[in-house]
Formats: sequence, structure tokens, C-alpha cells
Amino acid sequence: MPRPVHFEIHAEQPARAIAFYEALFGWTFTSWGGGVMEYWLVTTGPDGEPGINGGLMQRKNPGQPFMNYIAVKSIEASLKKVEGAGGSICMPKTEIGSGMGWIAAFQDTEGNLMGFHQPPAKPAVKKKPAKKAAKKK
Repeated sequence: MPRPVHFEIHAEQPARAIAFYEALFGWTFTSWGGGVMEYWLVTTGPDGEPGINGGLMQRKNPGQPFMNYIAVKSIEASLKKVEGAGGSICMPKTEIGSGMGWIAAFQDTEGNLMGFHQPPAKPAVKKKPAKKAAKKK
């Protein structure tokens, strides 16, 4: 069953938003990327405890909402299900970075925006050949 794996906060002033969430919840923010856009990874708690971590970025569009990303095996199949259930596609499958997978966004029947994340394929694990038993002389 697909589950939320990441959230994303969009902010007019990232430094102000970071200060707010640090003071409110004690979340930690780590600058990440530095390429095309600034992005901060958000750690909401220790590994092994219930909950998910997320990200924070500069808002790109007016009214850009908070996003939750759901892990799926196939974005294409999931987007077909969205349309079949009455939702609409807002952003087609888009690669998010080398080795990071793909995302897409959709709107549900109530106007809520959500995202999908499809992780990259894991490299095949090479099996070691079985050792042959030594022949007795």
C-alpha cells in the first residue's frame, strides 16, 4: 500500500520559515543541493521513530501549497489511477536529480495537491558463483 514518504514546505522567506519550525518543533534544517535552487532537508525526529522527514524550498508560484509525496512503484500507472478516480494531473513525471528518481503531482477530487515519488531502480546484485567442492583423490 503506498504511503507518504516526504513532505515539502514552500516559503516566501525560507530563513523566516526555518526559524519558525526550529522554534516551534525543534526540527533541524540542513542545506542541500545548491545547484539550480536552494533546498533544505528537514529532520523531524530520530530514525526509528514514527514519522517522515521532508524539505523546505523557496515558493516558486503564488499560493504554492504544502506537498506530501507518496511512494509508488510506477508513476505512470499511478497517474492513470488518478484520472480513473476523477482526479487531474498537475505535473507529469519529472526527474528530480541523478539517482534520486522521479516525481509527479496531481489534484484530487477536492482540489488538494499531492505528489508521487518513484525511486530509481536498484542496481542488480551480482551473485557470487557457488564454490565447487574439491575432488577427492
